[in-house]
Amino acid sequence: MPRESFFINRIKSVGYAFKGLFLLLRTEASIKIQFVIALLMTAAGFYFEISSGEWMAQLISIGMVMGIEGLNTAVEKISDYIQPEDDPKIGFIKDISAGAVMIVSIIACIVGLVIYGPKLV
Repeated sequence: MPRESFFINRIKSVGYAFKGLFLLLRTEASIKIQFVIALLMTAAGFYFEISSGEWMAQLISIGMVMGIEGLNTAVEKISDYIQPEDDPKIGFIKDISAGAVMIVSIIACIVGLVIYGPKLV
């Protein structure tokens, strides 16, 4: 059986990534909330005509929150698959994963305050 080309493999990888993105958006409430917040912040960026640097900070913040939220979801799903029963060690792992989301969320809020605080005052 001949191996698939590098190009075909990359196309398949992008397809799997989009499938994962749509699965997250369709099945996970936390990602849905983050997505709505991202849309609102994007609209705010256009409304307040934020600078290029502010756009970069905002987009990086949005990407980090949503990306880490996706990883948190993956950690929770694999943890539940490995150990469906209550287990303190699995709970510890899930808490750490949720803590990572909390860290980037707090930083994203601070970025939002730095960008929009002066514009709202």
